[in-house]
Amino acid sequence: MECKSKKFHFQEKDWLISFPNTGNEGRKYLYYCVEFTNPKKKQAKAQIQLMEIVDSPDFECFPHTVGYFKGAIEEKKNDSEFAYLEIRIIRSLEDFWKFLNDLNL
Repeated sequence: MECKSKKFHFQEKDWLISFPNTGNEGRKYLYYCVEFTNPKKKQAKAQIQLMEIVDSPDFECFPHTVGYFKGAIEEKKNDSEFAYLEIRIIRSLEDFWKFLNDLNL
């Protein structure tokens, strides 16, 4: 069975944060290397630290509706919907950390 990367879709901003399956062992969340994608702006940054995203003014505008799924961006049900495994409302950075923790990232 293929192990797919874990992805978080910030619905209001249409951001995707992808956590690779390996490479972050022993790191704290802030220092995780992730891939950040902004499909609306056709912008992707590979291997940035999560700190760069959560420290941005755009991230600090809460709340965020965040959908969690595994797989590729192409695995949408349609043009605007992913096959989410879970959706949460994130009202603070602590809520985001809890979401990551609950999913054993």
